[in-house]
Amino acid sequence: MKTINPLQGFFDACTESGLAIAPVDTSILAPASVLTIQPVLWRDLALAAKNTGMRWCGFWAQEITAGMEAFSCLELGGSYLIIRCQFGTDEALPSLAPIYPAADRPERHAHDLLGIQFEDQPDNRRWTRHQAWDKNQYPLRANFQWIPPGKPVSGDHDYPFILGHGPGVIEIPVGPIHAGVIEPGHFRFQAIGEIVLNLEEHLAYTHKGIEKLAVGRDAGGVARLAGRVSGDSTVSHAWAACQAMERASGLDVPARALWLRAILAERERIANHLGDVGAICNDVGFSFGFYQLSRLREQCLRENEALFGHRLLMDCVIPGGTAVDITDQSIIKIKDSVKLLSTEVAGLITILEDSESLEDRLMGTGRLTPESAANLGAVGYVGKASGQNFDVRRNAAYAPYDRLEVKVPTYRAGDVAARARIRADEIQISSQLIGDLLDSLPPGPYHRKWTSPQSACEGIGFIEGWRGEIITYVRFSDNGCIARFFPRDPSWLIWPALELLLQDNIVPDFPVCNKSVNGSYSGQDL
Repeated sequence: MKTINPLQGFFDACTESGLAIAPVDTSILAPASVLTIQPVLWRDLALAAKNTGMRWCGFWAQEITAGMEAFSCLELGGSYLIIRCQFGTDEALPSLAPIYPAADRPERHAHDLLGIQFEDQPDNRRWTRHQAWDKNQYPLRANFQWIPPGKPVSGDHDYPFILGHGPGVIEIPVGPIHAGVIEPGHFRFQAIGEIVLNLEEHLAYTHKGIEKLAVGRDAGGVARLAGRVSGDSTVSHAWAACQAMERASGLDVPARALWLRAILAERERIANHLGDVGAICNDVGFSFGFYQLSRLREQCLRENEALFGHRLLMDCVIPGGTAVDITDQSIIKIKDSVKLLSTEVAGLITILEDSESLEDRLMGTGRLTPESAANLGAVGYVGKASGQNFDVRRNAAYAPYDRLEVKVPTYRAGDVAARARIRADEIQISSQLIGDLLDSLPPGPYHRKWTSPQSACEGIGFIEGWRGEIITYVRFSDNGCIARFFPRDPSWLIWPALELLLQDNIVPDFPVCNKSVNGSYSGQDL
């Protein structure tokens, strides 16, 4: 039976438009196909991709000997296409933001850290610029030398937010420091009375220099760093980084290690979803749900520490496999606890759904339409609650999920209630997957010794984290150390959704809308 390539429609559209493109390479960054082009085709190919329904996934760039190299990642039907091009340091690259709105902040990030200029970029405000370096310094360039200022650095208080105009329009600043124990981010509201006309975000307050810190590290060091991109996604980010490095080096990971990674990832998903559903309840004053779901989350975290050595499963995923194994007794314990958890969650969700007061606060609140979600390329529970039926574990399956049935819940309501419902569904699905993984856990070693590549190479990782799709690119230099590391957290794609879904809602609903999206500040800020 002939296999139909989901990307064929894109290639046909390019041919019909007279766009001369080279043959794709399916080996450099497998499983993605790579199309190398001249900069003049950058925007035309993006437009062809948009017209054929391709989802824009991410953008990153790097400095090379000849100047700069840019990458644009797209997806259709579970197949990934990476378009790459090289251009001079002083040349401008056409902006893709007018075609794919989600490209706006990644392009601004690339400008701030690499100095890349974008032609027709609709927003030229700096996005990721720490006040400790000069506005004409670009930290990811090889010639960047940071000298400590020797005095306190001024706060980033002069971001030029869009100003509101008109009778009755008021502006409400929230953050960057918040009342809760959360990371910093500034939200600027424009409202009439309590009705939100517009919300604008300014993030990057938790910029940590992740991309720069990775340069020169060995594989183990990068895996540890990846696990700290976003502390609530340590398993999925470390797995994506290790997957990319293992693909680059050609290392074959033992089957048992892949099963253990999946078990860890599903436990991470369950714990975070429990916390989020509880926090959504708390933000509308439904404390019963908050207390009960927080109790279950704490039980999961304590079991993580007892079984794997860390509550958040930090540093359990390493290059070549995992740092931990499980015993037969542990398997029995996990099965029993997951079964009990599934039963308790089902009962709690029934209580929550029967609460008219909770339903009144969540249903219809913070609605993201399926059309808006598709336009932004929203992923994870945000995308699934708004009709986007995509999950890397199923649509671009990797081991061991390619041997399992992964159910993907999808709704179209796009409101807070739907985003909470997706989380509840995924808790049950992950519980079932853990049982299936334990039943089919292969014998054998749980890690293989890592050997550094002997020559320059690159690789890419695609993992479904609990927030959604994670994409990680790595490039090794000739000495076997990392020359480039870029982790694209799903938060890059779901933070813009918060701005859209809050329009026409009331200001007091911001906390619950924000929690229902729950983008990672740290994961986006890098």
